[in-house]
Amino acid sequence: MSLAPADKQRFTWANYRTWPDSERWELIDGQAYNMSPAPTIKHQSVTGRLYSRLEQRLAGKGCTPFIAPTDVRLSDFDVVQPDVLVVCDPSKITPTHIEGAPELVVEVLSPSTSVKDLREKKALYQRAGVCEYLVLDPLEHYGLLFRRDESGRFGEGEVIGAQESVSFATLEGVEIPLWELFELPGPSSDAPAVQP
Repeated sequence: MSLAPADKQRFTWANYRTWPDSERWELIDGQAYNMSPAPTIKHQSVTGRLYSRLEQRLAGKGCTPFIAPTDVRLSDFDVVQPDVLVVCDPSKITPTHIEGAPELVVEVLSPSTSVKDLREKKALYQRAGVCEYLVLDPLEHYGLLFRRDESGRFGEGEVIGAQESVSFATLEGVEIPLWELFELPGPSSDAPAVQP
């Protein structure tokens, strides 16, 4: 992941808006991160399946899912394009981008971005006020769900196995089986249901 070609310059939303549409960048604390290479087919398949399930389950519930590339402006120095996000406050949805923290942000790990997703982005999402942050690993087949606690910080994170479903505190009644996202066989019908 390369940085924008400027020596230690701190970039802003105004700078970001002038960059070519053919290039994908993110800003974290004013530092520019190039979003290439393109994600793998496995990454995109998991992302697409999650988005479609969220769209179905959120119909008529007042929350809207989005899929990358959708700009999310968290501050003048922080602009990201999460793989999937959900916004429940319609005032945050502008014609060009999301303005402010979504209720849910999901990143699907890629070898080239996993460290950034688990370190810089997790810290940014916590700081910006994201309620829930889900990280999915399409190679190892697990999820890691971080929820904001009363202090405004993410907890340790809940590990969700491939044979389990993830449910969201901010999206009442929405539950998604991870085995469907990873295209794996589900748990046998005689096994007890596993609660996340």
